[in-house]
Amino acid sequence: MEIKIENLKKVYGEKTALDISELTIKSGELVGLVGNNGAGKTTLLRLILDLIKATDGNVLSADKDVSQSDDWKLYTGSFIDGHFLIDFYTPEEYFTFIARLYGISDETLHERLETFRPLMHDEILGTKKYLRDFSEGNRQKIGIIGAMMIRPKVLLLDEPFNYLDPSSQIVVARMIADMNRELGTTVLISSHNLSFVSDISSRILLLERGLIIKDLPNNQGSAIQELNDYFNAET
Repeated sequence: MEIKIENLKKVYGEKTALDISELTIKSGELVGLVGNNGAGKTTLLRLILDLIKATDGNVLSADKDVSQSDDWKLYTGSFIDGHFLIDFYTPEEYFTFIARLYGISDETLHERLETFRPLMHDEILGTKKYLRDFSEGNRQKIGIIGAMMIRPKVLLLDEPFNYLDPSSQIVVARMIADMNRELGTTVLISSHNLSFVSDISSRILLLERGLIIKDLPNNQGSAIQELNDYFNAET
């Protein structure tokens, strides 16, 4: 699924948080968003998900305005932060809730959750704990699994490597890349981890002060040197 942005702007008072005149994320691309804090990465993701209202402009998913149509919700998986979770559910209840929304049978749900065992490390299912009682790392894993288990055509993740131990970061990066390659999922991920972003992304957008200042092709990690040079010059 293709995502198009046209004259998109978000303003808070006197501050312009995001200002993108034109951007197309082609179907099947895996795009990384990088930038310093306050660059506009999360704002962009929230606008694409219609979580906040744009001051001006439009976001189109499969040629339909996300603020005017709900069609995109049927094929989009996302995890922005812990507010996406239902804290008084157990993981099993949370995953079942999502499965019901997307018409996933109990058998299929079980099969799909099995594919995430390497990420769960026997610390999530069967614990009888509520989501509010899990560590930040395991809450992050539950949110990512919830977004990916529907096998979306569009996947949006904000800082998916946050709170995760090194081995889990590697597993998540591999899962994202596999979904993009095997299912043709259009992926947009925001992260401060330049290494993982450059390892898996086919294209990287560098944002600063709400503007896209670099749009870099990333063939086999070719963008990493330019990114490192940019951030080194900032220090």
